[in-house]
Amino acid sequence: MAVADCPTPAEGSSVACLELTQPRALTAPKGNSPRSAQDIVPIPDWCLDAADGTPRAIRTEVCQLSGGTYSTWKTVNGKKTLTGEANLNEINYSYSDTSIESWVHQIEVSAYKGWGDALKAKVSGKATSNGACTTGNSDFPEKPITIGSWAQGDSLFTTTAKAPGAVGNCTTTWNLTFTNGAYNPTVITFSMDDIRCDNATLGSTKVGCVVAWYPSAVQYSKSRNPALASHVERAQASGLPGGSFAAPLRRTTNEAIANDNRNKACGDAPSTPGKTCDEYPLASTYQGLSSGGERRTFEGCAFDLPQQTGPVGVSVCMIDERDNNAQGGLQSQFYKRERVLDHDPFRVEVVS
Repeated sequence: MAVADCPTPAEGSSVACLELTQPRALTAPKGNSPRSAQDIVPIPDWCLDAADGTPRAIRTEVCQLSGGTYSTWKTVNGKKTLTGEANLNEINYSYSDTSIESWVHQIEVSAYKGWGDALKAKVSGKATSNGACTTGNSDFPEKPITIGSWAQGDSLFTTTAKAPGAVGNCTTTWNLTFTNGAYNPTVITFSMDDIRCDNATLGSTKVGCVVAWYPSAVQYSKSRNPALASHVERAQASGLPGGSFAAPLRRTTNEAIANDNRNKACGDAPSTPGKTCDEYPLASTYQGLSSGGERRTFEGCAFDLPQQTGPVGVSVCMIDERDNNAQGGLQSQFYKRERVLDHDPFRVEVVS
């Protein structure tokens, strides 16, 4: 409900309204002393860049900023009169762990500007959940709306996706209630559905939770695996995906697809002592040749193929066998560590 649409109260009565707005640039609130099952933790700096309201994340953490305007009105002598207004920032922040079955949804709200009766309000919260999870200990004690002071709450959630092979998503919700004397209570709701938990990660015996849509990066080192890094760097420079957030790779766990990708890319690889065929994008992705496209290569790669550009197809190159073997270990460790499941996005970074 927009402030302008706030209902007109009867003569001598009052009404309070709350609308969502864009957040304002802000500095991080500081954590309070321990007071619940979970401590309020500091908000990471990268979260505070989300002033447009777009979620920001890393593989185990996600946050979203929003704004609000809380207003109070009275009708006096037949005239609807604004008696107070508070401009608010809200921070939703969830953090998980790749080897723990629970996560926390933390919420914080503060006024950065205000006047009148609006600053007499108090806010409290209640957490709920829906999906493959249960709601555990939660705490959001009632606190006055004060300029520059943060009202904070946190709640623990636990996945029910614990059976072998299970994958579960959960929506966690905070309902914040603003109370203010004779003014009507107002409620605003914030939900997050970014955390996914699983017991389906190959090689892992533990349940863990991640932000599934965030594309973590596996790193290939120029110093440790120069041939591998050189090929991938040139392949990405030619337009093939995987090096950016905008165009990540997506893992396939379908062995038939992976084998088809390998055969189409490297089935006719030349016999070169001490070298084996490397393909990029990786065979364990949906961007391999099973999805279409043509092969390309580069000078010194021992393939008689064109040096094409563009985002479709694969690059092939005969590289040092040790580098190629190292790539397999790097990928399997990465997939396990980051809980990268079928269709999950990921990036490939070439580092020094």
